[in-house]
Amino acid sequence: MNNNAQVRLTEYSHGAGCGCKISPKLLDEMLSGARTDFIDANLLVGNESKDDAAVYDLGNGEALISTTDFFMPIVDDPFTFGRIAGCNAISDVYAMGGEPLMAIAIFGWPINILPAHVAAEVIEGGRSICAEAGIALAGGHSIDSPEPIFGLSVSGRVNLKHLKKNSDAKAGDAIFITKPLGVGILSTAQKMKKVSADDHHNAIVHMTQLNSVGGAIAKIKGVNAITDVTGFGLGGHLVEVCLASQVSAKLSFAAIPLLDNIGHYLDLGCIPGGSERNFQSYGHQLDELEKVQRAIICDPQTSGGLLVTVSQSAKSEVREVLEEQKLSFAEIGEICPADPQLKTVSFQ
Repeated sequence: MNNNAQVRLTEYSHGAGCGCKISPKLLDEMLSGARTDFIDANLLVGNESKDDAAVYDLGNGEALISTTDFFMPIVDDPFTFGRIAGCNAISDVYAMGGEPLMAIAIFGWPINILPAHVAAEVIEGGRSICAEAGIALAGGHSIDSPEPIFGLSVSGRVNLKHLKKNSDAKAGDAIFITKPLGVGILSTAQKMKKVSADDHHNAIVHMTQLNSVGGAIAKIKGVNAITDVTGFGLGGHLVEVCLASQVSAKLSFAAIPLLDNIGHYLDLGCIPGGSERNFQSYGHQLDELEKVQRAIICDPQTSGGLLVTVSQSAKSEVREVLEEQKLSFAEIGEICPADPQLKTVSFQ
């Protein structure tokens, strides 16, 4: 990869990772007129609850999981970009409690600007993370694009007994998160050339850590809902869980795990544009926040951790599994009954 040292991929894209996602509010507007002429009784999960992937009943006690995710570079190194984008896409299968089966690449490249050998490194990064997940990168589709784009369409399977949706959280559940927040802030610091090498490396370690633990914890009785935390930030994805499950949530802000030195980078003004778009979309669902808290709760994550709601009786078993995986997890709050007098997500 030494011959790619002169290429800074992030300089060829206007967004970074999941921070370039269309805002939740604008996406709702785009999908508001979606037609429902055709209803398939075997489609167990579709658009209705804004879940991580589509799920189709195969009629044999298993279901097919189908998902796709792609974005522009969040790091300069092409191989690492491929690994992060692939890890992020595969995560949706784990968030449904399933196991991935194969992946298809989605690839856009500015062929007149960036050389083919750099493109090859991106694809090899994707192939590398697929191999780590135990699946093949089985094909794909490419286009000439004004900006570099990479991601995967991933197919998976799940035993219906272990299928986890974002709409099944229950009042009284504890809320766990399996990775620290702050990726969007550090990615912005990197684009602004203000991030330290150690902090940048630490973010990459987390972004390339597969969420395969989802398949294990989905088998634990009392794990009720799972989603992954990506471009809409912790606040957005937790709001989605609450609205889909008709509950509310109370978080302990002090318990939320953060990547190292996040406060320092916030002091330097390293706040992604996606944070403000996120807040404008769902800020009315959140308790009043201080500026720093808002930047963290709305920070767009790329290849973030799993957000898991767990009955009190299952907490110790979930902790054991997460500890075995050596994850930087934390219990950050509790699911509560819906209350029209309170915000969807409150803080203590």
